[in-house]
Amino acid sequence: MPARKGLLSLVLGLLLLVSLQTSAFPQDATQPVIIRKIKTRIDPKYPGLARQYQLTGKVKIEVTVSPDGSVKKTHIVGGSPLLADAAVDAIKQWRYETGPKETTETVDFAFENSAR
Repeated sequence: MPARKGLLSLVLGLLLLVSLQTSAFPQDATQPVIIRKIKTRIDPKYPGLARQYQLTGKVKIEVTVSPDGSVKKTHIVGGSPLLADAAVDAIKQWRYETGPKETTETVDFAFENSAR
C-alpha cells in the first residue's frame, strides 16, 4: 500500500510539473499580421477542360512570399483540382512589395465561365 501512495504522489507531481510548463506556441503569435501589397498580378487562364464542362468555383491558395517580394511556395487550401493548377501557375508569377521578412498570404480566385 505505501508503494501505491508513493507512485500516486509521483504521478501527481509529474502532472503538476507538466501543467506549469510554458506554452509551446511561438512568442510572436501576438505580432500584427503583415499584409503585403501586390505589385504584379497575373490572372489565371481558364483551363480548357473546365470551360468544356462549364466548371465554375473558387480556389483558395496560401502563398509564402519571400522578403524580396517573389512567391516562394504555394499551398492549395481548397477548390477544384481542374481550376487550382491554373491559379497556382498564375500566382507563381506574382510579385509583392518587398518586406522585412517572409510572410504568408491567402489568395482567393473566382472562376466563372462566361461562354455559355
